[in-house]
Amino acid sequence: MATLSSDCPKGISNGNIYSDSEKTANGNKVSDDGNNVSSGGDNVSFREPKAASKMRKIKSCISSNLLVILTVIGVITGVAIGLSVRNLHLNRVQIIYFSFPGELLLRLLKMIIIPLVVCSLVSGAASLDPRALGKLGGWAMLFFLLTTLTASAIGVTMAFIVKPGDGAEANPELPGLEGTLPDPKEVTDSFLDLIRNIFPSNLVSAAFESYATTYRVVKFSKNITDEFGNITGIEEKDLKIPIGSSADAMNILGLVVFAIVFGIALRKLGPEGENLIRFFNSFNEATMVLVSWIMWYAPFGIMFLVAGKIVEMEDVLMLFTSLGKYICCCIVGHLIHGLIVLPLIYFVFTRKNPYSFLWGIFTALATAFGTSSRVTATASSVGAAGIPAGGILTLAIILEAVGLPTKEISLVLAVDWLVDRTCTVLNVEGDAFGAGLLQSYTDRQKSSQRVEELTEVKTEAAIQERPDEEGSPLMKKDTKEPLRKESGSLEKESVM
Repeated sequence: MATLSSDCPKGISNGNIYSDSEKTANGNKVSDDGNNVSSGGDNVSFREPKAASKMRKIKSCISSNLLVILTVIGVITGVAIGLSVRNLHLNRVQIIYFSFPGELLLRLLKMIIIPLVVCSLVSGAASLDPRALGKLGGWAMLFFLLTTLTASAIGVTMAFIVKPGDGAEANPELPGLEGTLPDPKEVTDSFLDLIRNIFPSNLVSAAFESYATTYRVVKFSKNITDEFGNITGIEEKDLKIPIGSSADAMNILGLVVFAIVFGIALRKLGPEGENLIRFFNSFNEATMVLVSWIMWYAPFGIMFLVAGKIVEMEDVLMLFTSLGKYICCCIVGHLIHGLIVLPLIYFVFTRKNPYSFLWGIFTALATAFGTSSRVTATASSVGAAGIPAGGILTLAIILEAVGLPTKEISLVLAVDWLVDRTCTVLNVEGDAFGAGLLQSYTDRQKSSQRVEELTEVKTEAAIQERPDEEGSPLMKKDTKEPLRKESGSLEKESVM
């Protein structure tokens, strides 16, 4: 008969007496929360309804990709608004007013470039210790430099082959769009301008202007004489003289070099530079917060940029064709670099199957494509990690660095949400292959050190165990046998 304590509440179910805390009947036990049932050692848990679980997953997916969804909605809405407003035949001034919210987005992006680049590079360079990196860091820098140059070459080649921008010109009938192209520069002058911009003469002016060579044409005449010194004619020539001038473009290259060198100098100061390093770290974190706020304004600005560009274009069908060419050009270039170039580099240095390695990181690549989030280690992608749609900001920085107008970025921003995902996959793949190369290099170094250590141990053991002639066991054995023979013969002689 079951016995219950008097202080425990009781109940009856199917003729069995049980308490509120537990019920015992035929070996079954029910806990008071009613969620877990154990019968004969089997645990059964009541699951959440499937509808509620699906709704929670949908909400989580929407919240994690909200910025991408808003960007796509902004692009679609901008296309619809642009096609509807296009029939009104707006003039240039009206188009400028119409695109004003998009202009604010471009100005915000340009505003944040300098603090983001300078602060992030200073804090990053100050946190690096070249002595701790050693050869491993050198190999890593060599790998990333090689892959970056290869990717740039592939991109330029694809752009020359596909030519995605052909035919997507603005309507020449709109007033205010007339302009002249700058005079072409000599190759030598372009190279010298690049070196001059690396070392800016004024950091303040480098924030809004860069050095550029212009030419002044000087005409001079030369007398043509015969062999007797008589003037037979006059030859006129144009001499193009290079003149240094300032271009209305941010000198990103000079600021990047200064920020890196300044960060290394702060690292060399030791404890005296810690306060300034912490200042730049805090400045960098605050800049990242500002960038995230700007990115949430991006869908609204992109909507008006796309709408204004559609109104401005002469042939809308050619515009969409050019965007399709641009997307295909980017994706094909990414496939070539990710499926051919990176595996080939990995195979050359490791002699291992790169595609089995690629299959091993497939889950990480799928996650990168789905979330469009990456962690990069190159200076060109500073600020991209941890920022939604950070490729927009990176693109603005690159355009400023090469001296291209950022006002033409609107159409690229419209499809950046798609291209940025393949860029993310390529970045993750490149980082993974780089880690694999460094791991292979480290393993080879360890194996070679082990072989050298084993060789040294064997050599030392052989030297220590080498016997001299007196202590040799063989010599002792050979000397004992004749002694035994002599002793035996002496015993025989004594017996006789």
